[in-house]
Amino acid sequence: MSTPIPSSPVPSTPVPSSPTPAVATPRQRTAALAGALSGAVLLVATSSARSPYGGPGNPVLNLALQASPRGAFDAAYELGPIVVIVAALVLLRRWPVLMAGAGLLAVPMLLPTELARHLPLSVSLLPRCAQPLALVAVLAAAQAMLRRGETGRGTLVAGLSVGTTLLGMAIADAWWQPYGAVYDWQRTLVVLGIAGAATAAWLLRGHDPAARPGGPEHQGWPRLRLVLAGGLALALAFPLGLLTPDRLAMLLGVSQSAMYRHAYVAGAVIGTITLIVVAALAAMAGPWSLGGALTAATAQVGMVAPLILAMGALRYTTLPFFSVLGGLAVGAGLAWTRLRVPLTAGVTVAAATALFIAYAATTGHPEKLASQGSVVPGILIAVLVTAAATAIVGTVAPTLAPSGAAPATLGPLAVVLALGGRQAIEATYLQDGLPASSYFNPVFHLTTSAVLLLVAAAGVGGLGFAQQWASRRADRLRAEQIRREAAEAERNRLARPIHDGVLQVLALMQRHGNELGGAGPQLATLAGEQEQALRNLLSGGPIAPAANRLDVRATLTALASPTIEVAAPAEPVLLPADASTELTAAVQAALDNVRRHAGPTARAWVLVEDEGDAVRVTVRDDGVGFAPERLTEAADAGRLGVAQSMRGRIADLGGTTEISSRPGKGTEVEFYVPRRRDSPT
Repeated sequence: MSTPIPSSPVPSTPVPSSPTPAVATPRQRTAALAGALSGAVLLVATSSARSPYGGPGNPVLNLALQASPRGAFDAAYELGPIVVIVAALVLLRRWPVLMAGAGLLAVPMLLPTELARHLPLSVSLLPRCAQPLALVAVLAAAQAMLRRGETGRGTLVAGLSVGTTLLGMAIADAWWQPYGAVYDWQRTLVVLGIAGAATAAWLLRGHDPAARPGGPEHQGWPRLRLVLAGGLALALAFPLGLLTPDRLAMLLGVSQSAMYRHAYVAGAVIGTITLIVVAALAAMAGPWSLGGALTAATAQVGMVAPLILAMGALRYTTLPFFSVLGGLAVGAGLAWTRLRVPLTAGVTVAAATALFIAYAATTGHPEKLASQGSVVPGILIAVLVTAAATAIVGTVAPTLAPSGAAPATLGPLAVVLALGGRQAIEATYLQDGLPASSYFNPVFHLTTSAVLLLVAAAGVGGLGFAQQWASRRADRLRAEQIRREAAEAERNRLARPIHDGVLQVLALMQRHGNELGGAGPQLATLAGEQEQALRNLLSGGPIAPAANRLDVRATLTALASPTIEVAAPAEPVLLPADASTELTAAVQAALDNVRRHAGPTARAWVLVEDEGDAVRVTVRDDGVGFAPERLTEAADAGRLGVAQSMRGRIADLGGTTEISSRPGKGTEVEFYVPRRRDSPT
C-alpha cells in the first residue's frame, strides 16, 4: 500500500494587523470627541499662560533645551513636565482620566491673581504640567479615533494639538485686551475644559482600549521603545545643561573668550547635538516615527519666524487671535478631508510662497511689515502658516496610529526636535557675521522658514505615498495568506479520496507496468513520476521536475489505435520530463474530445514535428466540428476542459494552443511548445 500523504502547514507570512479594534457605540464615539475637544480647550488655556515673547519661540510646549537646576524648586520645575509626559505615554488607554487630570492641574489658574501670588511655589508648578499632560491626552484620543476607523475625527483632533497651542499664544499676545481680561479668558477656558473632560471620563468609564494597540506584536519592546524614546528625548535637557560655554570651548578647542563673544555658536552646537540624538531615538521608535517626527518638527521650526512677523504686523488689534483661529479652522478642515495629503502639501507650499513674496516685496527687509503695521500681509501669513502647521500634524497622525506611535512621536519627539532645530538654525541668522540684537532677528531671514516649509510639504507627500504603498503591500500579503489557507483547505479535502483512488492506481501501474510489454515500461515510468508529483502537490511541497528527458514520440505513438493514427519523426523527440508529460496529457485531452464530441465514426490523426527550438503537435479529426463561439460559451458555463486540460497545460510550458473548427469540417488542434535553453534537441 502507498504511504499516507503528509499534511504540511501553510508557510506563515507576517501580515500587518488591522488598526481597527472593536467598534465603539455612537455614545462612546461622541464622548470621545467631546473629551478630545475639551483637551483642546485646555491646551488653549494653558498655552495662553505664557509670556507672548516665549510663545513663538516654543510654539508647542514651553520646555527648555538645557536644564541646570540649582535647587529643589528648579529640579521640580524641569522634571515635572517630563514625569507627567512619561506617565501619560504609559497610560494611553486612560486618556480620559489624563484629560481630567490636566484640568485639575490647571485649577490654580482659576484663583484670583492676588491669592495665587501667596500660594506655595509647588502649587504654582501645577499649571506648567497641565499643558504637556493635555497634549499627550489629546494625541492619545486622536490615535484611538484613527484606530477605530474614524479617520476624519482623528486627523482633526491631532491637528488641534498644535493649532490650539498657537491660538493660546495669540491670546497671550493680546496687547489690545484691558488688564486682567486675558486671565478671564483663561479661567473661562479652564472651566469649560474641566467640565468636558470630566464628563467624557465618566461616560467612557475612564479608559479607551483603542488608544493603544493590543496585539502581541505591539507588546513588550515595541511598546516600551516608544516610552523610552519620548522620555529620553525630554531628559536630554539635563546632560545638555552640563555643556556650559567653558566646557564647549574646551571640547571645540577654542578660547573661552571667543565662545562668549559668539554665544550663538554654543546654541547651535547644543541644537545640533539635540537633533542628532533625538533623531536616533525616533529611529529607535521606528521608521514611521522618524519620518513623522522630522516632518512635524520641520514645520514647527519653519512657522516661528512667520508668526513673529504676523504678530508684530497685527499688534494692538484683535486680528492676531482671529487670524490664528481662521488658520486653525482651515488646517483642521484640510486634515478632515480624504484628500488631506495633497491639500496639506498645497497649503504648506502656499505658505512658503507667501513668505518668498513678502521677502521680495520688502526688498529683503520683511520686518517692514511689522514696523508699518501691514494688516493684510500679516493676516495672510498668520492664516496660511497656522493652517499648514495644523494640517501637517493631522495628516501625519494616520501613519503613526496603527503602531500606537502618534502620542510619543508628535508629542515629545517632535517638540524636542523642533527646539533643537530652532536653536541650531539660529547660527544662520547672521548679519555681517553676527546675529542682530532684535526680537525680529528670525524675521530678517524669512526665506529660511520658507525653505523649511517646503521641506515639510515634501515630507508630508513622502509619508502619504509611503503609507499608501505599505497599505497596498499589506493587502497583498493578507490576500496571499488567505489564498494559502484556502489552498491548504482544498488539499486537505482532496487528499483522502485521491489517496484511496488515483494514487493507488498509479502505484499499481508503476509496479506492474514492466510486465505489460510494448509501451508498458514507459507508462510505468510516467505513473511513478505522476504519483510523486501528485503527492508533492497534496502535501504542499514543490513539484520537482524529473532530471531525465523523455521521448515525446514514444509517449504519443503509444496513443495509436484503429481510429487514431500517429505520424512522428524517425529520431527521438526529447523534452524535459515535465514538459513531455504535460504535452502528452494535452494531446490525450484533445483525443478524448474527439471520442466524445466528433461522432462515432470519426477518425483522428496526430502529427509530431521537431522544429529544433520547439515541438509542434497537431491533432486533426474528420468529425462533425463545431461553431467557433462554442468554446466561449462552454467557458462561460463553467466547462473548463479546453481552458485547463489543453490551453492551461501548454501555457504553463510557455507555449500556445490554436483551435480551428467549422460545422461539418472537423477540428484541428495545434500545440506549440518551445524548448528550454538547457534542453537538448
